[in-house]
Amino acid sequence: MDKILVTGGLGFIGSHTVVELQNEGYQVVIIDDLSNSSLAVLDGITSITGIKPVFEKLDLKEKTSVETFFAKHSNIKGVIHFAASKAVGESVQNPLLYYENNINTLVYILKELKKLPESSFIFSSSCTVYGQADEMPITENAPVKLAESPYGNTKQIGEEIIKDTCKISPKLKAIALRYFNPVGSHESAKIGELPIGVPQNLVPFITQTAIGIREQLSVFGDDYPTPDGTCIRDYIHVVDLAKAHVIALKRLLSSKNKTNYETFNLGTGTGSSVLEVIKSFEKVSGTKLNYKIVGRREGDVISAYANTSKANNELGWKSQLTLDDAMSSAWKWEQKVRAK
Repeated sequence: MDKILVTGGLGFIGSHTVVELQNEGYQVVIIDDLSNSSLAVLDGITSITGIKPVFEKLDLKEKTSVETFFAKHSNIKGVIHFAASKAVGESVQNPLLYYENNINTLVYILKELKKLPESSFIFSSSCTVYGQADEMPITENAPVKLAESPYGNTKQIGEEIIKDTCKISPKLKAIALRYFNPVGSHESAKIGELPIGVPQNLVPFITQTAIGIREQLSVFGDDYPTPDGTCIRDYIHVVDLAKAHVIALKRLLSSKNKTNYETFNLGTGTGSSVLEVIKSFEKVSGTKLNYKIVGRREGDVISAYANTSKANNELGWKSQLTLDDAMSSAWKWEQKVRAK
């Protein structure tokens, strides 16, 4: 079966995608520098699938290391590129770190793929490329607006770099997957979201508050023009998201793509407010959450949820798992991690 490289394959979305790839029979090679992940994740993947993927600890910012890797693994058929820094707030404080880590690494990988007779590339993009969209739900044709942060800008620039490279490299096929808000964990609770330090995302902050690591959850604003006054997002289960990567990769490997650069939104198509997420957690966990309404947070868009018809119709992919499923699995994972 085809050999697939997954960069950042020990991270949250990367590890779940490795599981789905191995379940489909692909031979997986993981690159990760372990800057925002743990080697223990490799054991979790192996435990779930019964197969230990090849792992190389490698810093993709080192160009010669990337060249050496591809010389050694010249038979790679596809790359799913997750490796990137991803905290919006940190990117504002340290933009050069983000431009170096998210842009240089992409360029070095694409340079190597251009040398191959044929290659398929899946890019981990984000709905942040749309900014505050004018219309809901957001389609792939929505304008890409001025980025709200250096992180968002690296996703926009990344997409442009891939598109420009595909224009002059007919043997390179690429899909940019624009995620909305990935949540949850594998049903086995052997892999999941494990943020280092204070969580930047809502769901791990909820589970850490419920288990007693955080004293209180802050809900930033209840005066937005939404039904309950809190911000609305499209929360997609990470397992559904992982499966979408496998389907997108198969599309490229079997040359079903319409052009050699495509974009797809990945979400549920349904927006959920912050308070609705909290209520879902309280329902599935049976735990009352300590939260407090505080002032708005700078940079938060009011509402963002996906129009998924293109992914549904062209990719043949649709999210299957519910918000309750995601919250239940996230809680199960949190309890497992803290029991160690």
